[in-house]
Amino acid sequence: MADTDDDYVYDDASGEWIPAAEAAAKKAAAEIASAGVVEVRDSVGNLLADGDSVILTKDLKVKGAGQTLQRGTVIKSIRLTGDAQEIDCRHDSIKGLVLRAEFVRKR
Repeated sequence: MADTDDDYVYDDASGEWIPAAEAAAKKAAAEIASAGVVEVRDSVGNLLADGDSVILTKDLKVKGAGQTLQRGTVIKSIRLTGDAQEIDCRHDSIKGLVLRAEFVRKR
């Protein structure tokens, strides 16, 4: 049963009255998200960072290049894109390659 002593705040996003504690938690989560702090994890749960090297865990057909990257291929010096599931990288024969984090593991 909810406390009747809780203060309620109007939430513009949802259009509902919510407890002040819940509003504070939403605000803190929004601040973290807006700060650009995104955790990118590989297929086995390792935290990835800019400049890491990764290994492909699956054969990947590259759209537009007419080429397949084989499992075990090493991709060096990745860059994080701000999306929790995408990494930007370069391969010898493919420039501007974007990979899903679920198909790589940290080297």
